[in-house]
Amino acid sequence: MTPVLRAADIKKWFGGVRALNGVSFDVRAGEVHALVGENGAGKSTLIKTFAGAITPDSGQIFIDGRETGPLTPAKSRHLGIAVIYQQPALFPDLTVAENVAMARESGRLWSRVRWNQRNDHAAKLLARIGANIKPQALVSSLSMPEQQLVEIAKALDAEARVVIMDEPTASLGERDAQNLFRVVRELREKHCAIVYISHRFEELFALADRVTVLRDGESLGTFPISEVTSAELIRLMVGRELSATFPKRECVIGKPILEARNVSCRPRGVRDVSLTLRSGEILGLAGLVGAGRTQFAETIFGLSPADGGSIEMEGERITIHSPQQAVQLGIAYVPEDRRRHGVIMDFPISLNATLASLNQISHRGFLRFDLEDRLARDYYDRFRVKAPSVETPVKNLSGGNQQKVSLARWLMTSPRVLILDEPTQGIDVGAKSEIYALIGELASRGLAILLISSELPEILGLSDCIAVMHQGTIVGTLDRAEADAHRVMELALGHGVARA
Repeated sequence: MTPVLRAADIKKWFGGVRALNGVSFDVRAGEVHALVGENGAGKSTLIKTFAGAITPDSGQIFIDGRETGPLTPAKSRHLGIAVIYQQPALFPDLTVAENVAMARESGRLWSRVRWNQRNDHAAKLLARIGANIKPQALVSSLSMPEQQLVEIAKALDAEARVVIMDEPTASLGERDAQNLFRVVRELREKHCAIVYISHRFEELFALADRVTVLRDGESLGTFPISEVTSAELIRLMVGRELSATFPKRECVIGKPILEARNVSCRPRGVRDVSLTLRSGEILGLAGLVGAGRTQFAETIFGLSPADGGSIEMEGERITIHSPQQAVQLGIAYVPEDRRRHGVIMDFPISLNATLASLNQISHRGFLRFDLEDRLARDYYDRFRVKAPSVETPVKNLSGGNQQKVSLARWLMTSPRVLILDEPTQGIDVGAKSEIYALIGELASRGLAILLISSELPEILGLSDCIAVMHQGTIVGTLDRAEADAHRVMELALGHGVARA
């Protein structure tokens, strides 16, 4: 069978950095072909050559056995290739329906906009993937998971012959992910060729027919998914064995640091949330997308101040009206969308790492660049950030190293409470292991950590205690010993109430 899409001996260099070194890859009609590798292995560069966003230095790309020649984004779309990127590329000040229409409507001069037809069409696409999003909603009002669902709807609207999905479930909860899997299977039945990139191996084994492993810009082989194991894929990806995904640590839990009592923020859908976070404790906050986890974290951090209930720090009642107040009280927040809110991509590591603690590196209104450099280097070395120097722009780092810089920024404020919102989203298995070790080390030093994650293995593997949210409130709290995936999901769906 002639592959729908085939790449032959693709090579690409960025300056002195080799991104792809003779990679060959193909995907057939009616097939889900998984593409795996650590961040920096070359996955994104390869799919961008298919999308026409990057021109390879050498090599060939074929559609139905015919060489395409140089690709542009428009030519790629015309040939039937649609790409769903990990980071949504939507227009924030336009509605969902307008964003969907961008890739479909011709935009002829003096053409009339049929608003009802446009909204109805977007609504049908969103319903197809089980997304409860209004077509008239502004994209800027949507969460990251909701924006990702809009991107998926756009790709379906293109009726492409090749659909490339780059970490499509990275920000999705269980329910939305299951809807996506259903759509993938429907596309396969319609003989669509699907390239599927994910760090979640359970998805690969559930969906893929074949898997190709990339490492350091080279292909290490293509295998039928039924003939490989998770351990073998990890060994190929990272070049070593990962003995323990979730490192063991001594769990010494101390006194209560932060207590929320019936905290509400009605505009954000948070209602009557109560929890206690102790020193040295990792408290996992689980729930489906839209359950209110991020909204509660933003309330505690002062981004959306509480309008009900009370918050105490070490027994003293406090009021938090702004992030500045939260930081002064010893609360740090590493947000879900690190590219938009966690780091400034064009700034170097040193500037990003010290941005939240400028008072420590300034004297009489002047920055002490020598101190900034020294503090940044301390965390650069401690977190083993993979970059030439602290002057490297953060946009040149892998996702895992960007997350380390985001962590360093807030740890420099010497917090007592650290809120981590999806700390390993879109990060490869090797980098995840390093982040998990850092989280464990911080807890062992007495830091109180609130961990928000949509990955159940992560929540179960790291947390000392798990609080489950549903419809804006906590519906149950589980000890580590009694928590399992079934019980957490049961609570997240609202099917039971556990003891607090």
